[in-house]
Amino acid sequence: MKKLLLVFIAISLCGNIQADQSVIIKSDNDSIKTAPSSWWMLDPEADLVPGISTEKAYKFLEGRTSQTVTVAVIDSGIDIDHEDLKDVIWTNVDEIAGNGVDDDQNGYIDDIHGWNFLGSEEGDNVKYDSYELTREYVRLQQKYAGMTEAQKENDEEWAYFRKIENEYNSTVEKMENQFAGFNNFYEQYKKAERLLKAYTDREELTREDLISWDSPDDKITLARDIMLTAFDNGLDSDHMEQGNEYFTTALNYGYNQDFDPRKIIGDDIDNPYEKTYGNNDVIGNYAFHGTHVAGIIAASRHNGVGVDGIADNVRIMVVRAVPNGDERDKDVANAIIYAVENGAQIINMSFGKRFSPDKEAVDKAVKFAESKGVLLIHAAGNSAHNNDEIIHYPSKTIASTGESVNNWLEVGAVSWKGGNELPASFSNYGKQSVDLFAPGVDILSSAPDQKYKEASGTSMAAPVTTGVAAMIMSYFPGLSAEEVRNILIKSTVDFSKQKVTIPGTEEETKFGELSETGGVVNAYQAVKLAQKSRPKGKKLRKE
Repeated sequence: MKKLLLVFIAISLCGNIQADQSVIIKSDNDSIKTAPSSWWMLDPEADLVPGISTEKAYKFLEGRTSQTVTVAVIDSGIDIDHEDLKDVIWTNVDEIAGNGVDDDQNGYIDDIHGWNFLGSEEGDNVKYDSYELTREYVRLQQKYAGMTEAQKENDEEWAYFRKIENEYNSTVEKMENQFAGFNNFYEQYKKAERLLKAYTDREELTREDLISWDSPDDKITLARDIMLTAFDNGLDSDHMEQGNEYFTTALNYGYNQDFDPRKIIGDDIDNPYEKTYGNNDVIGNYAFHGTHVAGIIAASRHNGVGVDGIADNVRIMVVRAVPNGDERDKDVANAIIYAVENGAQIINMSFGKRFSPDKEAVDKAVKFAESKGVLLIHAAGNSAHNNDEIIHYPSKTIASTGESVNNWLEVGAVSWKGGNELPASFSNYGKQSVDLFAPGVDILSSAPDQKYKEASGTSMAAPVTTGVAAMIMSYFPGLSAEEVRNILIKSTVDFSKQKVTIPGTEEETKFGELSETGGVVNAYQAVKLAQKSRPKGKKLRKE
């Protein structure tokens, strides 16, 4: 049950020169059983966790001036009024707020802090959407419904449809069975929780309290045992609610063939090259994910509240294109183009999916970003899959040519635990498809409504990498996106010889088999290498 919950909660929501050292961290880490505070910022050598050495990097940079870097976060929306983000949000200085006019003539009216491709002109917003698997199944099912068997056999797409059909049906059946098992325990847990809160007259229940209580009432004893079972498996009320939300969202929206929220937006979804739809509500109605990502990159440093982001001279451009469900290729392509055209130097993309029916449109946007010298950083995904075998979209490989762009970093997630648990149990991986890994487990960052929460996922590992990239671009502005990418790859801390458990299995391999580098991103190593580099004088973007 614990493994099932942790995997699904993590989902709810995606030949190189190595560094000059190799670090091996033992799993027990001197008996540390919980994540050290801000562990992802710590130093592997001094603190014995696979952190990125943030403060060590800033010590090295002392006395060096920096330039502001614009980072676009394509995500679910961001709480731009959060106390730790309000001072780092990008503002379009060429647009006059609230006048209903496209002052800068970029095609988007009143895009003061970015744009929302999941909204309507009337101000409505999409929160949930189906999964791409469901959408492809519905599309192809309608296409082949009236065909004869002979026609189907002569259609090359028929085999693809059968693959989609089999995967959809088996996935939904598996999900329904898992939910039935989870829901049984969930209902018992909630009933036990209500009973014990009433019995003790307490709003919060701890494991220590439960152990110390004794009651002659068998119902109270049973309720206590149920809650202790949850506690002993590392689960609390929040975990249970997140698990319930994951299952109900997936079944009610993600795999629901009849659910289609696109009419809210009012665009032509069959035209992947249509632009300028949406609205300027960059917060939206599902802002946790994007707010958390933005905080990892650039939460105001040393302001005495909340958390510190990694980069200290950044402006976050908000581009809303990711619902609770699978993003649409059309929105992703337009989001990338918007970010590039409005001055983003780095784009963080903490999202992904299994299918990409309009990949051509996304590829064109990716190539456009490459032509303008914009670095793209993408989360590898949370399905414990080998991305060399199962593609996680969007991807750095251009479908029409089979070649990879030179401005892309694909990022897997590592845990603070180290040892054979170094790769996060949920993380996707791939010797050819994943470039490097970064901290992505138990990451504390900003959340909507002035809150702070921990989250895990490659969605967290990508912005850790983005933060380091922004640091490099800020303090070494002469470097191109490709040069920054290469620095991040070449400066990873080498864990390649560490024996690890392959995510999603019980098999072991060396960490070097899970990515191209076999390394974990490190800010200190990166700034040292950037210092030694000789920039070619290229601008970050072509004007």
